[in-house]
Amino acid sequence: MNDLSKIIGERIRNLRKECGLSQEELAYRASLHPTYIGQLERGEKNATLESIEKVTAALNISFEDLFKYLQMSSNNSDSIIFNKIYNLLHNRTLDDKKKILSLIEQLINWKDNL
Repeated sequence: MNDLSKIIGERIRNLRKECGLSQEELAYRASLHPTYIGQLERGEKNATLESIEKVTAALNISFEDLFKYLQMSSNNSDSIIFNKIYNLLHNRTLDDKKKILSLIEQLINWKDNL
């Protein structure tokens, strides 16, 4: 599948986990098959508008919430990487984010001095 499907799938997975739901529970609430939810989350299936509507309703979020911060351009690897980083960090505490930023800064500094 394409990178956009993978990014949307990651976003769905992260939002599902934030809600404390299993794939099976999300599937039940969205009236979708659990296998389909797994395929969406892995970016193996292109979501239809109908399935996105069901998933967002089951997660109690808007379309806007699902697509917030997704900045995808077809040939921009930076956007893909930034989206992955965002998805990993957005649910962390401010203290965790500060610690991770410090680690990143140290890694960059180390790399620059090689």
